Formats: sequence, structure tokens, C-alpha cells
Amino acid sequence: MANSRALFFAFVALIAVGWGAVVVVVVDANFASETSCNWGGANCKIDGDNLQFILNKWSGAGIVTKQQFIFGSIEMQIKLVPRDSAGTVTTYYTSSTGNKHNEVDFEFLGNVSGQPYTIHTNIFVGGVGNREEQFRPWFDPTDGYHTYTIFWNPSMILWSIDGTPIRVFKNRNSKGIPFPLSQPMKGYTSLWNADDWATQGGRIKTNWSHAPFIANYKSFQQRVCAYAGPNSARQCAAPSAANWYTAPQYKTLSRSQIDQLNSVRNKYMIYNYCKDTNRFNGKMAPECSYPPY
Repeated sequence: MANSRALFFAFVALIAVGWGAVVVVVVDANFASETSCNWGGANCKIDGDNLQFILNKWSGAGIVTKQQFIFGSIEMQIKLVPRDSAGTVTTYYTSSTGNKHNEVDFEFLGNVSGQPYTIHTNIFVGGVGNREEQFRPWFDPTDGYHTYTIFWNPSMILWSIDGTPIRVFKNRNSKGIPFPLSQPMKGYTSLWNADDWATQGGRIKTNWSHAPFIANYKSFQQRVCAYAGPNSARQCAAPSAANWYTAPQYKTLSRSQIDQLNSVRNKYMIYNYCKDTNRFNGKMAPECSYPPY
């Protein structure tokens, strides 16, 4: 979504778009001003635009954004736990609340030294998930920072890494396929122990002799339509200059983005729920009958 960055810096810090909703475009956004630690105590360290999570035997850590929103994009740069990260999970996701919540996930599943991470993605709509897609990284996610973006508008949800799209979930409500449209979300990220399932199905456990495990973050950015009440869903979806994500170029992927998406999926995808006929006894989700973009 490189064009969105150019649009982003063209806006002022807060643009009104009618009573009950505003587009929040925080040029100087950082972790300190826009998020707070919601668990982990001293294992969650925020310093301006830098965030560090520590995982030890006693606790991991997590943060949540202060602002609820409907539509827009959230991104941050992450450097994952290096070396032996088996059993650990670093998460970055957006979510609403309640039993029928909506959620868009990036999860990074650790591995033993020398073995690659698994990039795990999922989406929940109305409390129903089971839409996992997994990838091997084509880069070392522990050697430097990489940018992870979740983009959400009335037409689609897009996961991207360093500007390269890896997954799309299209709005096919008209085909009877649920799509998140009205529930406000917040952004979350965390580091925690999940050695009952994270690495090779839980066969490899966290080696606590290698603790503490540390993940680092920086360059948090959000350009979202802030939730301010029941009218926000309609107002945030209305095409307008302020609702930058409703511009025609964001309704679908460009030809070059489709080529990038297909390249990543052909080379690096290791699991696709739409291909797992045994798991679902041949009763595949309805979106699986459509192209992945």
C-alpha cells in the first residue's frame, strides 16, 4: 500500500468527516502516545516509538491501541525473537470484542535455531475463524526490522509485509460470505508462550534456559477512521477524500500487486485452509470457490 503512505502524510492530524466519526491520521504517532501495556507489567517496555516485549517463565507481555476504529490501516516494524524461539508466539492483530467478534491476525510462530519462523494468518468474522493461511518468510525476520501492515476497507482486508501483499480477504457479502463491516476494532500485539501448539504442533517445547526471549518493535503508524458511536460504521464507509481508503485504487489490487501476491503464495505458502479437504470433510468455506484476490 505504498500510495497510502503518500496520502497519509498529506492529511492533517485529525480530519472531521461528519458528526460521530473522524479519520485519525497521526503523523507523529508512536507507541507511547497511541498504545498502552495491557498485560505483562515490567515485561512490556514502551519508550516513545520503541517497544520491547520480554518473555520469561513468569510472563510475556502485550499492548493495545487506545483508539477503536472502523476501516483504515495499522502498521509497525517488528524484529522477532532471534535464535532459539521454539514455543514462542509473537502476535500482531486487530480485534473487536464479544462472542461474535471480528479479528484479523498476524502470528509469528517460533522455531529452533536454524529453522524458519512460520507466518500464521487468520480472520474471524462473527466469532468464526478456521481461515488459516501460513507462509515461510523469504527473509530473516530476526536480523532486522520488517514492516507488517493490516489494511481494512469496505472492499477487502489486506495483509502485507514490506509493502508486498501476501493475503486478501474480499468483501463477498452479496454472495452470503460474512465480512467485517460494523464492529469497531483495536490493534494488539504480544509475545507469549504457546509451546503446547506453536512449534511443530507442540512437539518442541520452549527452552527456558535460553530465556529471556525478546521481540522489538518501532515505527507504529495508524491511519484509521475513529469509532465514535453507532453512526461511525456508515460514516467511515462513505466514499470521501477524508476516508482515503475508499478511493477507487483501494477497492481491488493492481495488476502488479496481484503478481506479487501470486509469487509469494506460489513460493512461500505452506498451509491454506481452502486446500485442507480432510480437515473440513470436503465441506469447504464458500470463499474458497473464488480467486484469492
